[in-house]
Amino acid sequence: MTAHESLSAIVPARNEERTIARVVASLAEQPEVREIVVVNDQSSDGTAGILQCLTAEQPKLRTFEAEPLPPGWVGKNHAAWLGAGRAKGDWLLFTDADAVHLPGSAARALADAESFEAALVSYSPQQEMHTWWERALIPFVYCRLSQLYSYAAVNSPDSPAAAANGQYLLIRRDAYEQIGGHAAVRGEVLEDVALARLAKSAGFRLHFGPGAGICRVRMYTSFGAMWEGWTKNLLPLITWPGQRVTRELLSVLPWIPLLCLLLTPWHPALGAAGVLFLAGRHASYAALLRKNRFPAYSVLYYLIGVGLYCAALLASDVRYSRGRIAWKGREYPVATPARKP
Repeated sequence: MTAHESLSAIVPARNEERTIARVVASLAEQPEVREIVVVNDQSSDGTAGILQCLTAEQPKLRTFEAEPLPPGWVGKNHAAWLGAGRAKGDWLLFTDADAVHLPGSAARALADAESFEAALVSYSPQQEMHTWWERALIPFVYCRLSQLYSYAAVNSPDSPAAAANGQYLLIRRDAYEQIGGHAAVRGEVLEDVALARLAKSAGFRLHFGPGAGICRVRMYTSFGAMWEGWTKNLLPLITWPGQRVTRELLSVLPWIPLLCLLLTPWHPALGAAGVLFLAGRHASYAALLRKNRFPAYSVLYYLIGVGLYCAALLASDVRYSRGRIAWKGREYPVATPARKP
C-alpha cells in the first residue's frame, strides 16, 4: 500500500454481542486500518447498543443498520455489500465479527499483496477450540480442506484453483468493483470462494495462506451452532467436479482398519492388521495436523473427528437436496452443487 492508499475494514454483524467489541478493538489497533465499518444486520440481541457505545469511544468506527434483506441475497453478502458501498478505502478488508486481529497483521497482509502482486489476499485464521467437539471436528475439516484446496494451486496463476476464507479477505477496491463485488455472489453461501473464483477468472492474482500471526477465531461456542455452520458449508466445499459425496466418505473413513478389527473373531491376524492400519491412519493425520499448525493432541480425537465429519457431510447433502439451508435465524434456498458422474 502506498502512502496515498487507505484500508477500510468491513464487519457484517448479526447477533454478535459476545464478540463485536473484541473485533473492533483489534482492528482499531492496526495503524493501516483508517476506518472500521460495521454493518448491523438486523440483530435482535444487544449488538446495536454495544456498537452505539463503541462509536462514542472509537474514532475509527462507523456503524450502519442494514436494510431488510432483499430477495435472492444471503444476509452476510448483503451486509458486506452495504459496508463496501459506505467504505472509503482503496483496500477493503472483509472480516467476521468473531475474529481477533493480531498486532501487525494488516501491515503483513498489505506487504504480502505487494510482494506477490496480489489483488486479493486471504488467510485461514488460527482456530480457538475450547471443547471436545471443537477439537475433534474443526482440525479434521481444515486438514481435509488443505488437501482439496492447496495454497500452492490457489496462488498459482497457471492453475484454475481458487479459494479464500471470508474470516479474513483483503481485496483491492478496483478489483472488487470490476468483478461486481458481493452483488455478483449475492445468493452464494460460500461467498468467499465465489469471490476468489471471480477474481482469478478476471485475471487478478490471489494470495491465500495460513493465518498464524494474522488473526484467530473461535467459530462456534455451541455444538448446535457448529453443526448448523458445517452442514451449511461442507457440501459445496467438498463437492467439485470429480468429487462426489460417496467418494469423499470412502476417502476419509478408515473402513479397511475397521473391517479388519470386526473380523478379528474369525482370525486374530486380521485384528493385528487392523490395529497397524489404524495406527498408520493416526500417523498420517498427525502429519497433517502438524502441517496445518494444529495442536499435536488433536490426533487423539481422530476417530471422533472422522465420525462427526462424515455425519455432517451426510446431513449437509440431505439439506441441499431439500433445497433450503438455515443460518442465524434465516432460511435460504440453495441448489445442490453441480457434480460430474
